[in-house]
Amino acid sequence: MNIDVITLFPEIVQGFFTNSIMKRAVDSGKISYNLIDFRNFATDKHHKCDDSPYGGGAGMVLKPKPLCDALESVGAKEKRVIFASPSGKKLTQSLSEELSKEDNLVFICGHYEGIDQRVIDLYVDDEISIGDYVISSGEVSSLVIIDSVYRLVDGVISSESLEEESFSDGLLEYPQYTRPEIYEDMRVPSVLLNGNHKDIKDWRLEKRLRKTLSNRPDLLEEKSLDLKSQKTLQKIRNTAKRT
Repeated sequence: MNIDVITLFPEIVQGFFTNSIMKRAVDSGKISYNLIDFRNFATDKHHKCDDSPYGGGAGMVLKPKPLCDALESVGAKEKRVIFASPSGKKLTQSLSEELSKEDNLVFICGHYEGIDQRVIDLYVDDEISIGDYVISSGEVSSLVIIDSVYRLVDGVISSESLEEESFSDGLLEYPQYTRPEIYEDMRVPSVLLNGNHKDIKDWRLEKRLRKTLSNRPDLLEEKSLDLKSQKTLQKIRNTAKRT
């Protein structure tokens, strides 16, 4: 997969691609990237990329021409273009999985009051929101989307690691523990130490269901559980009623 990032602040983005799992993905050739500073496409003396909004209002809006010229420079009309925006559809695991199948993704990083609507009309395929809140940096919101997508590209992370993650099957992930066995008088659950894989699997399923029921009950309403999960969930609910 190749990722183009159109941004006024490439230094914010650069570190993400040169560290940790992403660095290994880039070094292995599974991911390539290109950072485009669209200030370089501004033609006036001061390389101005924003202006006041028509109709009045607070803040500034990113101008269309520098952005469009930057998009043209990467052949954006032949690629899937994403604009991270609080006005977009919400990012979900299924959307990330869909995007991970693309060969080329282009991300536009907005700032200030946003970008000229004509850029969206001409180039953007997906407006995506990372949640019901507003942040100032389009780089940060774009990186959230990129992080959720690239790790699903074949070979970046082992399939085993992805299988039981939160949202992989509609449930949240079970608790994780590592050494030492006892820390601050808190002991690792004994079931994780006995080597019985069936008991461990059952324990993890119960913990996933309990956490989902507590933190995101809406996921249980949306998810069709298998028979074993349904029975385990019913036991949890019955226990809660008795207490």
